[in-house]
Amino acid sequence: MDTITVELYNQSDIIAARQAGRDMAKKLDFKLADQTRLATAISELTRNVIKYAGKGLCTIRYTTDANRIRIIVEVEDEGPGIPDIEKAMTYGFSTGNGLGAGLPGSRSLMHDFSIESRPGFTKVTIAIFRRTQLN
Repeated sequence: MDTITVELYNQSDIIAARQAGRDMAKKLDFKLADQTRLATAISELTRNVIKYAGKGLCTIRYTTDANRIRIIVEVEDEGPGIPDIEKAMTYGFSTGNGLGAGLPGSRSLMHDFSIESRPGFTKVTIAIFRRTQLN
């Protein structure tokens, strides 16, 4: 369960990545709301890969230390890249006739969010954590 990798080619892979994230969060005793937040963010990011790049990779892993358990998800592709990340992170902005909530929505659901993009490579890294002692 340390690292799960899902290759992204179609809708069923989006579902598999989402479920893998949810399953990991459940096994690590994340609350249901956090499991749902993680699954939703993974869905949005992997859907973008299929829509804009055609294929990619979703890697889900976790780390622990004395204070936190952190689930880290990296979603990457070799597509055209995001020409203007600042615009793409604005609610309502979409190049694909969508609602424009995917990237900014994913950012708002997670504790950590980073994105790097250039033609031929985009990687979005998200993370959610909980304290090691459940309160």
